[in-house]
Amino acid sequence: MRSVKLRKVGTSNVLTVPSSIKPRETEFDVFYGRNGAIVYTPKTKNPFTDENFVRTHQGKLDETLVETELRKDEF
Repeated sequence: MRSVKLRKVGTSNVLTVPSSIKPRETEFDVFYGRNGAIVYTPKTKNPFTDENFVRTHQGKLDETLVETELRKDEF
């Protein structure tokens, strides 16, 4: 396991990526976990906000969903 130190660059905090790690992506989402972990995950497109995906799949669920009714005691 590699260790890195948090550096201050201007008004930003910076964590360097060790040269032994060869990332495939260049953009990441980051969040701070409850246990103090700083987690970086590759940024991905949200298919539900991608116009091309929505256009391609529009109405597909209508064909697979079965209409049913819920009774009051089932909800």
